[in-house]
Amino acid sequence: MRKKQAQILIVDDQEEILFSAKMILKKHFETIFTENNPKKIISILAENEINVVLLDMNYRIGFEDGREGIHWLKEIKTLSPNTIVILMTAFGKIETAVESIKIGAFDYVLKPWNNEKLLETIDKAVVESRKNSKKTAVENDGKSEKKYFVGTSAKIKQAYSIAEKVARTDANVLILGENGTGKYVFAEFIQQHSERKNQPFVHVDLGSLSDNLFESELFGYAKGAFTDAKIDTPGRFENAANGTIFLDEIGNIPLHLQAKLLHVLQTKTVTRLGESKPRPLNVRVIAATNSDIKTEVKNKTFREDLLYRINTMEINLPSLRERKDDIVPMANFILEQIAQKYNQENWHFEENAAPYLERYPWKGNVREMENKIERALILAENNTISVLDLDILDFEEIQENDENPLSEMEKGAIEKALFKHNGNISKTAEELGLSRAALYRRIEKYDLKN
Repeated sequence: MRKKQAQILIVDDQEEILFSAKMILKKHFETIFTENNPKKIISILAENEINVVLLDMNYRIGFEDGREGIHWLKEIKTLSPNTIVILMTAFGKIETAVESIKIGAFDYVLKPWNNEKLLETIDKAVVESRKNSKKTAVENDGKSEKKYFVGTSAKIKQAYSIAEKVARTDANVLILGENGTGKYVFAEFIQQHSERKNQPFVHVDLGSLSDNLFESELFGYAKGAFTDAKIDTPGRFENAANGTIFLDEIGNIPLHLQAKLLHVLQTKTVTRLGESKPRPLNVRVIAATNSDIKTEVKNKTFREDLLYRINTMEINLPSLRERKDDIVPMANFILEQIAQKYNQENWHFEENAAPYLERYPWKGNVREMENKIERALILAENNTISVLDLDILDFEEIQENDENPLSEMEKGAIEKALFKHNGNISKTAEELGLSRAALYRRIEKYDLKN
């Protein structure tokens, strides 16, 4: 039997699992890597074109919530978008595995696995990986770059203007803004428009990093530095060598750890846990936070000297509430991007969707818009997304004014929902986010009674 050309990485902290999986897969696929330390994933991906990662969800004794697996799933999708990730989980943890599919996992397999099912799942993943690679190759041949939506509001245009200027330098940048305003996108934009664009871009979510993992994750460790330190391991700063490290949610770092980070930034060196010799660093630092960092400095919960170190240049990202004119064009841009992600074309919003998009509060900003549009695209039919598909109806805020053009839209949406549920008041009210009493009032107002 001829082996298929594919590179598979198996990551699990149990040697017997690694051995068993390798024995099965090496009969069918050209190259099989095994690794018991998930922190080595980054270097393996950097050195090899991995098609599929078979990833365990838990690595530390006593921690069975799957958070580590989800963390490494996100890292893999950031570092190597074409790599397909399949999660391994015990039967009782299926719910977590299913949830991870929503954020980028291809599928999951249960331990102990069925050999035939395992091979079938990996075979499909290899095919998907090749599709991704072909798509990337076409884009690269066309010399296409990632598209960024700018918009017309003065605040966002100013932010992009600053980003373009600072990208040409090595200055540290602090990006401020509410949750979901696109701080990661801006950090990536700066990297892509800098001299470091072909070097690593390493994203660190400091908000999800526990105190006891802070130093080992960021600075690395030597073999024997602590109980589970079986090999010398570089930290995130070293992994970002000659590139950019993006320190997300930097406002969440406890004071006692801020001093350690400050030392690294001041000296431009990093010392692994268990070592005494500092290693030189050539890394561009971009930090971000949704907190009022200057108030934190006044309250002595964030070091002033660290703030000075990270914000050579400061960029403030406006919320969607501050850029109303950009909402509909942005929604169309996001819809186009998501449609491309699913290899689909000719998607559009219903004609009456624009006023609802503009008046919806978007408390989660761009991230919320992306999530709602992606969900709507999955649920909608005939390549048309309605207000109901978007789940942005908020009738309690609509003024009781017949001259309001939204009244006609409200009436139409209620009629549509009533028809869908065959006049069932409870189901219609639930879909529209109304109480039964509120729905009855509107039925009377619009004379929708049978």
